[in-house]
Amino acid sequence: MADRTPLLSVTELSKTYLSATGPVEAIRSISFDVYPGELVCIVGPSGCGKTTLLKCVSGLLPPTSGTVTLDGAEVTRPPATMAVVFQEYGQSLYPWLTVRDNVALPLRARGVPRAERAAVVERALEEVGLSHVLRTYPWQLSGGMQQRVAIARAVAYQPEVLVMDEPFAAVDAQTRADLEDLVRRVWKDLGVTVLFVTHDIDESVYLGERVVVLSASPTVVQEDLAVDLPAERDQLGTRALPRFTELRTHVYGQIQRAKRGEQVGAA
Repeated sequence: MADRTPLLSVTELSKTYLSATGPVEAIRSISFDVYPGELVCIVGPSGCGKTTLLKCVSGLLPPTSGTVTLDGAEVTRPPATMAVVFQEYGQSLYPWLTVRDNVALPLRARGVPRAERAAVVERALEEVGLSHVLRTYPWQLSGGMQQRVAIARAVAYQPEVLVMDEPFAAVDAQTRADLEDLVRRVWKDLGVTVLFVTHDIDESVYLGERVVVLSASPTVVQEDLAVDLPAERDQLGTRALPRFTELRTHVYGQIQRAKRGEQVGAA
């Protein structure tokens, strides 16, 4: 990689919540870097704090200690150069607005002129294969198509970093596979940096150039694994590769060790 300066850095990040029974340590001392143009997946045991981590990374939740920096500046609020796609796509879309108007919302808030806004929205919808539903309302679309609208809105925002929080957890397996390929295509076409949080081990290996494996709560980085699969991937050929099986088995083993509370580190 030509540029070895991190675009996004998470350093000794921790988050402790206060509850009626006392403090609850959700994540503890997480550190990792994401470099420009990378697609990095984060995976870990259920309840390990993946969403808490993402909220801290995206400036939606202040950490208890540690820092998140983007382009060298500390993240203390949602950055203007970052877009987030959540799992609850249905809640993030306004049912009374057309697909076109939903995608245009962040551009309108940014003050982008109408003609330019229309062109950007059209390109974003074309990128996700939805240029034919401009005037349709979200409630008229399938779950997978609604999530494509949410991705198009993030793409239209033209972010430097795209953060995705288990965005395909609520769709069926076939739609999920299609959306995985969509993310890799958008990532390649636009050159955006992607941080993708998932609970699905196979998905993390299929999508990522790296997989950051988290431990059980209170959470640290169990392993930062390079994924040495071919750059060009497809659902049938890539998943049939012996190396894919080796990598997903290794990640699965790391998560099982994390659940048992075994020492952090590679196998």
